[in-house]
Amino acid sequence: MTTSTSSQCTTSSQCTTSSQCTTAARITRSLLGYGVLAGPLYVGVSLAQAFTRDGFDLSKHAWSLLANGDHGWIQIVNFIVTGLATIAAAVGLRRVLDRRLAPALIAAYGASLVGAGIFRADPAQGFPLGTPETATISWHGILHLVVGGAGFVCLIVACFVLAKHFTRERRRGLAWFSRVTGVAFLAGFAGIASGSHGPTTLAFVAAVVLVWAWLATVCVHYYRALADAAA
Repeated sequence: MTTSTSSQCTTSSQCTTSSQCTTAARITRSLLGYGVLAGPLYVGVSLAQAFTRDGFDLSKHAWSLLANGDHGWIQIVNFIVTGLATIAAAVGLRRVLDRRLAPALIAAYGASLVGAGIFRADPAQGFPLGTPETATISWHGILHLVVGGAGFVCLIVACFVLAKHFTRERRRGLAWFSRVTGVAFLAGFAGIASGSHGPTTLAFVAAVVLVWAWLATVCVHYYRALADAAA
């Protein structure tokens, strides 16, 4: 791995003693751990609602619509907590990577999740029950789309930036996983943005699951590298 010794211990100037380096590495591992937890939390809570809330169709409705209705607060909290966990993971990645762009892009995606929770999506496509298929878009609905779209773009770019980084490190498996994830998420995003439903919506769900698996894999990779360095 081409990450420097200084990045393993945060920075050599910060770690003047062995105990300080150990503490810094422990903090970094904790931050990376949030990147492993974020995906299962977001996907698990979203799917639990998708299968239990009346009128929600997984092949038709975006998960953002779950922020509406009597139990909409659950998805709002899900967005915000997942976003904060993603930002924490990005901070952990910044502490182990010798480059800033990828962590900044992942942090931006985390911030977009927080924004998606704050700026609730409008009811639409018959959900919650009784909602017309076509509804008026509010100011917060517009902001939800803007911050969500910006976050998706940042995440896609982060995949390709880290793919290049892993290629330089000669970690071909991680490099290819990053490229495939970037392409799959880009395709899923383009499909859902086109307004198509059915297979397109389900394909986007699969892309969401894949991108969280990718982030967890990247965080586990650097978590293990830190653990090995400390051994």
